[in-house]
Formats: sequence, C-alpha cells, structure tokens
Amino acid sequence: MFQASKERYESMDYFSCGNSGLKLPAVSFGLWHNFGDSAEYDNMKRLCFTAFDHGITHFDLANNYGPKNGSAEFHFGRILREELGAYRDELLISTKAGYEMWDGPYGNWGSRKYLLASLDQSLKRMGLDYVDIFYHHRMDPDTPLEETMGALAQAVTSGKALYVGLSNYNGEQLEKASAILRDLHCPFIINQNRYSIFDRTIEQNGLKETAQMLNKGIIAFSPLAQGLLTDRYLHGIPSDSRVKTDGRFLKESSLTPERMEQIRQLNALAKERGQTLAEMALAWVLRDSVVTSVLIGASKPAQILDNIRATRNTSFCEEELNKIEQICNNNR
Repeated sequence: MFQASKERYESMDYFSCGNSGLKLPAVSFGLWHNFGDSAEYDNMKRLCFTAFDHGITHFDLANNYGPKNGSAEFHFGRILREELGAYRDELLISTKAGYEMWDGPYGNWGSRKYLLASLDQSLKRMGLDYVDIFYHHRMDPDTPLEETMGALAQAVTSGKALYVGLSNYNGEQLEKASAILRDLHCPFIINQNRYSIFDRTIEQNGLKETAQMLNKGIIAFSPLAQGLLTDRYLHGIPSDSRVKTDGRFLKESSLTPERMEQIRQLNALAKERGQTLAEMALAWVLRDSVVTSVLIGASKPAQILDNIRATRNTSFCEEELNKIEQICNNNR
C-alpha cells in the first residue's frame, strides 16, 4: 500500500480558485494521455505517486479519456481503491462530460439526460460517491443553456459533485452561463481552456478577461502546446514522439521552419532566465495570477518533477514579456 511522503506539501504553492474557498495546486495532473488501456498500469501508479508526493493534489479526468472511452477513469479508480484511497480527502478529483461517450442521441453534448447519466457512469468507474469538480466539457449549440446549467446544479444538489466548471467556453458564453448558475445558487468556480505562449485563444475570445471580471478560476490545459514548448523537438522529431506515434493532437506539419525558429529563440530566452523552455512556458501561463493552475500530462515521473520546478520563478520583467511577444509575432 502506498505511503505518501510526509513532505508532500512543503514545495507546492496553492491558489484560491476565483472567489471560492477551494485552493488548487499551481501544477495539476491531467490523465488525458497515458492512462488508457494501452498504457502500463505500474507506470500509471508511479505517475500518480510522484505527483501526490510532490504536492499535486488535483487529478483531472473526463468521461472520454482513454483509449478506450472511460478507461482512464477506470484505471484511476483502481489506483484509488488499491493505493490512494486513504488520502481521498486530500485529493481534488475532477471529471467532465460533453464529448461523444456512447452511441445514440443521448451520449453526447449537453442534455440533462447525458450529463447526469455520464456522471453516474464516471462515479461507478472510479468507485467514488462524488467528484470535487464536474465540468461541462464543451458548449452545446442545440441544447438550451438553462438545461445544461440546470444539470450541473443538480449534480451538486444530489451530492455527486462539490463544485462545477466549464470547459472550452468563450467569454460571452461564460458570462451567460455564470448568470444562470448564480441564480441557481450553484458553486461554479472554474474554467478549463487551452492556453499557452503559442495559443492565445482565451485572450482573443474574452474568456480570460471575463473570468477575471467574474472572479472565476482558470486552469490551463496544453500549456506546453502538446510538447512544442519543450526542448524535445529542437533537433528534429524523435522516433518515439507523439508526432510519430499519435498524430491526433500534434501533427508533423505543425513543425514548420518558422515554428522551429520560434522554439529555438524561446529556448534561448529560457536559458537566460535559468529555466528550461518547458519551465518558462509553464511559468508564463502562471505569471499574472489570473490562471489558477496549469494542467500537465506526463509519460514519465521525471517529467512531473521537471514541470513542478516552473513554479519557483513565475516572475517576468517587461523586457522578457516583450521579447516573447516579438518572437511569436515575427516568425508567424
């Protein structure tokens, strides 16, 4: 049985999620990759142990994480049952529903039937009575927002979720959803969206500004742009990289000469700061306190430790910030 390190809370920072009483670690652990049926179970355990031993209390899942759909929740549930169960009250566990999960008209998007059925399935796979955060994973253009938000509120009133969140909403959608959830007295606290030096969508669509105005938290996924903001591709594409083994999320065509030049220049700036490129990229996302936590993935425990080091220096001078903007703008 796993015994957690007694020093697990000594090196991690925790930040309040919006105006709620819930605090998130600066670095959270996502099970989007490397927790499906094709992954090695012992490595999954090592990843979770390493994360928790170093203060990462938040484990983020979704109903469709795998492959196959549901398998990440199933394997994480086994780890909870066999190893981490004694620490349940120290863990923050989130899951989502919104993408296609099962066949037919009730296994996708944002209806009350789909969301509440999916949550029940997620709890069963993980062996839990409740999750700490239940997200709607994406905006549904065909279901009334009142219905979707009502389902989130019902998840809380039924005791199956403590808080709710939204993922992949823009600023306008966030503002409308937030008003409905406020009227329902539902504890909506967090937005999960893609955000990195290379992806500024939440700045462009108003999500970041609106979340700050409404005092809601943000957790950023893909802060390393699927590995582009690391030193992994500085000298070409490794044979075991995600580009070669799984082209669903990062394609070889993304590594244009212009993009490679950006990566090289950002890597040089990171060295000047005494950081790796990955550390600087994570620190940049956390730089202004609007983002509550960065969501990392990992295939090896060492990657988790490398990413945690980013929290040691999240301050940027104006010259460094301007340099990053110049690099990104000049080589597009």
